[in-house]
Amino acid sequence: MTTVATKHEDVAVIAHLLRRAGFGATRDQIDQHVAMGYEATVEELLNPRPGQPEDQDLMDRYFIASVEARSVGHADPQWAWRLATSEKPLEEKIALFWHGLLAVGGTKLDHGLEMLTEIALFRRVGLGSFRTILVEISRNPGMMYWLDNQNSHKDAPNENYGRELLELFSMGIDDLGEGAYTEDDVKAAARAFTGWASKPTPPPFFLGPFPMEFRFDASDHDDDEKSFLGETGNFNGEDIIDIIVRKRATARFIAMRLYLFFVSDEPDDREIERLADLFQETGGDIRSILRSIFNSDHFKSAAVRFRKVKSPAELVFGAARLTDRFEIPDMETSTLANQTLYMGQHLLNPPGVEGWHEGEEWVDSGSLVERINFAASEVGRRESPGVMRMLERVESAGDNLQPGEFVEACLDALGSIDLGPSSMAVLVEHATRNGPAVSGTPEAADRTVEMFQLIVSTPDYQYC
Repeated sequence: MTTVATKHEDVAVIAHLLRRAGFGATRDQIDQHVAMGYEATVEELLNPRPGQPEDQDLMDRYFIASVEARSVGHADPQWAWRLATSEKPLEEKIALFWHGLLAVGGTKLDHGLEMLTEIALFRRVGLGSFRTILVEISRNPGMMYWLDNQNSHKDAPNENYGRELLELFSMGIDDLGEGAYTEDDVKAAARAFTGWASKPTPPPFFLGPFPMEFRFDASDHDDDEKSFLGETGNFNGEDIIDIIVRKRATARFIAMRLYLFFVSDEPDDREIERLADLFQETGGDIRSILRSIFNSDHFKSAAVRFRKVKSPAELVFGAARLTDRFEIPDMETSTLANQTLYMGQHLLNPPGVEGWHEGEEWVDSGSLVERINFAASEVGRRESPGVMRMLERVESAGDNLQPGEFVEACLDALGSIDLGPSSMAVLVEHATRNGPAVSGTPEAADRTVEMFQLIVSTPDYQYC
């Protein structure tokens, strides 16, 4: 027999999964997934149906400048629309993860079309094997240009890509500040990637930007023997990647980054080692690692809920999905990416090759004002379908709700979110001071919307 407490926990854990594996969900969507079951929901998220979204043609008609996007500013409305409305949320979330880890900055690249191509690449391979991801990004012309590999020649190798591949993309640096590799390994990697470059493209003026293309120039590739991470041979770039993926340091690094992004801002060494083991057992299969994360008791426990600071993208697109007011890709939806920029996350333009500094570094006094103002403004739009449904849910909770019950009903309507004792006490006191309102009246709706806005203005709402 299912108890009320069990049902509440089912709702809470599904809501937690949808926040971490996507950008949150409406209360109605949470109920749908509760009915589906937790593990079935995990599988649906992990296995998005292939193919181009049905509304791509519609988006191209509205966002004309993004069809042949010259700049990040022309490109980001397309991704913002997907982040706000896609029915394949983990596909977008994993693209955001790799975009921050295998970072390419759009300002230097100055080619919006290629930035969209890179995000499409992450959608396509981001849940597959880490080896495939590294090979694909190493053949990505935007990445080759971003890290100067077109300037790397067999007689004068440029070390930028080889260094970042090891330091920031795969193996990392340990607590002592020393990598699991040496300077000689960096040099060998650079030599192995000579000849991997971005093909020159015509200027974008008049005709618009031409698609960027990868080019391998065999005549400019160093064919001599190389020693890399304890192995010796006539290695090329794919050989280097094969060696990297086999290393325990790589397993730990990717396990840690996945854990920090999907589970908690505070690493758990035991969980990370477990995930590193799985990385090596599966040959670096990202889908298998995420399945293990999401189905683990650790992930489902209350201890890791509402313990991760929302990134600007998570806050903005979570609110957009909650209010469900974006029906067509119009000019207003095209500005959603600007909102993340105001909060410190310029989509398609990470600040450097190490991506964004996440966790508590997302929030300072300036960004906090932007975060609160945006969230409060969104849930204050009572004409939006999502807010209308939230009002109906609170009203259906019953007449003559006590102040605490009223606040709980509002929290439930916002997607089953929790508040700490301090914030809860303040909101209950506010509801008590206002007194009861007659259900179904404009006054009751006003008070409910006001409570929504107060909830999203709390410090607790900055966490997911």
